[in-house]
Amino acid sequence: MTRPPPASVIILGGGTAGWMAANLLQKRWGSAGTIITLIESRDIGIIGVGEGSTPQLKAFFDELGIAEAEWMPRCNATYKAGIEFAGWSDRPGYERYFHPFATAVDPFTEPTFFTATALRRRGGDVPAHPDPYFLATRIAREGRAPLAPANFPFDIGYGYHFDAYLVGATLRDFAVASGVRHETATIAEVSLDESGDIASLRSDDGRTFAADLYLDASGFRATLIEGALKEPHRGFGENLFNDSAVVTPTPLPAAGARAMTSATAASAGWIWHIPLTSRAGNGYVYSSRYLDRDDAAAELRRHCGLAEDAEVRHLSMKCGRAERSWVRNCLAIGLAQGFLEPLEATALHIVLATVKGFTAAWEQDDRDGFNAAIARRYEGIRDYIVCHYRTAQRRDTDYWRDATSHDRLSDSLKQLITTWFTGGDLEAEVHRQEIAAYYAPMSWHVMLAGYGNFPPDERARPLPASPVDLDAVERFVHGCALNFPTHAEALSRLSAA
Repeated sequence: MTRPPPASVIILGGGTAGWMAANLLQKRWGSAGTIITLIESRDIGIIGVGEGSTPQLKAFFDELGIAEAEWMPRCNATYKAGIEFAGWSDRPGYERYFHPFATAVDPFTEPTFFTATALRRRGGDVPAHPDPYFLATRIAREGRAPLAPANFPFDIGYGYHFDAYLVGATLRDFAVASGVRHETATIAEVSLDESGDIASLRSDDGRTFAADLYLDASGFRATLIEGALKEPHRGFGENLFNDSAVVTPTPLPAAGARAMTSATAASAGWIWHIPLTSRAGNGYVYSSRYLDRDDAAAELRRHCGLAEDAEVRHLSMKCGRAERSWVRNCLAIGLAQGFLEPLEATALHIVLATVKGFTAAWEQDDRDGFNAAIARRYEGIRDYIVCHYRTAQRRDTDYWRDATSHDRLSDSLKQLITTWFTGGDLEAEVHRQEIAAYYAPMSWHVMLAGYGNFPPDERARPLPASPVDLDAVERFVHGCALNFPTHAEALSRLSAA
C-alpha cells in the first residue's frame, strides 16, 4: 500500500536547491493537499556560483512545463554540450580533451572509440584520443548549439550555463504561482519533540513554524541535519584535496559564448570558465594546503588577464556528505546534504536525484534503501572526480605530484583503474559494478583516454589491419554537425521568442 504524502512540509533555505525542491514537491504532492512552505532569510546569502548543469536540468524544466524561451533569457542562460579539460596532461597530443554529453548519435561511433582505446591500451598504434568520435564535441568546438533541428532524427542531450541567483528567483516565482507558501524569516531556534523529531522552528522575531516534514536547504550551515539532529558528516578530504575557491566575473570574449564549460588545470587545482549571455563566470578551485588565498587570487587574475587589484570573492568548501540524508522527519538537500567540488557540475543533478528518490521512498516507506542509494550516488560521483586527479598526466607542482600518486582510493575506483591499465573490458566492469547510472562507460573511456593514459608512443606497434577508420568517423560526425544552428543563432531565437 502506498504511504500518503505528509500533510505539511517546511523547506528551510531558498537558493536553487530549495526552490527546485519546492517545485518538485508541489508537482508531486500539491494536488493531494500537502501544504509546502519555504522559509528563507534576507540576512543569509546563498553561495551563488553554481552556474553549470548536467542534462538532468533540462528534464526538470520540461517536467515543470517551463519553456526555455521563458526562463533562459531571464537567467542569462546559454547551452552546454559538455566540458573541455585543458592542461591536465603534459603528454603531447593530449593537452586538452572534451567530455561530451550523450547524444543518440553516439551508438554509431562509440563502439569504434571503445575498440580504439582497447587496442591502444594493448600497444596498438591506433588513434584513440576521444575528440574526433563524438558529435557533442564537434558541436561545441564549432560554436554550434546542441539543438537538433526538426528533421534530425536523433535526440541530443545538453545542459545549461546560467546565473544561479536568477534561476533561484525564477523558480521561486514559479513555485509561489503554483501554490508554494513563501516566508521570510531568520530561524534562531530548532525545537525537538520527545522522540527526537523536529517539532518546530522559531524565528528571531518570535514566530513559530511547524510541519510534518522538514527539508534542510540551509547550505553549509546544515542547521537541521547537523545542527539540530547531530547527523555526522563524512568528509572526502583524504582524496579530494580542494577546499577553497576564488571567483570573479569577466566580460564575454568577442567571439561570444560557446556551448561548453572550460576546466583549465592550474598550479594547485583548476580554473573554470562559464559563458553566460551577460558575462563569463570564472573561478579557481584549489587546495589551501598548497596555495594561500592571495596567491590563488593572483593566479586567477593572471589567467583571466585582469589587473592586480581586480575584485574577487573567496569561498570555503567542505567536500563530503551527511552520513544519512533522511534522518527522522528531516531530509537534507543541496549543500546541507553534501558537497562535491564543481568539476563535473553535479550539484543540481544530486538535488534532483535526492528529491525525486525521496518522494518515491517516502511513498514506499523505504528510508534505509533511500539513504543507501544516495550514499552510493555521492561516492560514485566522488570516484569519478578523484579519477580526474589520479590519472592526470602532469607532475610539475607538489599538488599535482601528490594528486597523481596518492593511493587513498575506493575499491571500486581501484578496480576500474586496474581494468583500464591491464587492457581489460572497462565497459563490462562499469556495468558489473552497477555504476553506469552515475557515469556511463563512455565517460570513463573519454576521461582516461583524454589524458593519454596509454603506453608510450614509441612502444606502439602498427597493426596489419586496423578496424578503426578515423576518417570515416570524422566525416560522419562532421556531416551530422552541419545540421545544427550556431550558438549565437539559438540564443537569438530565444530572445526573440
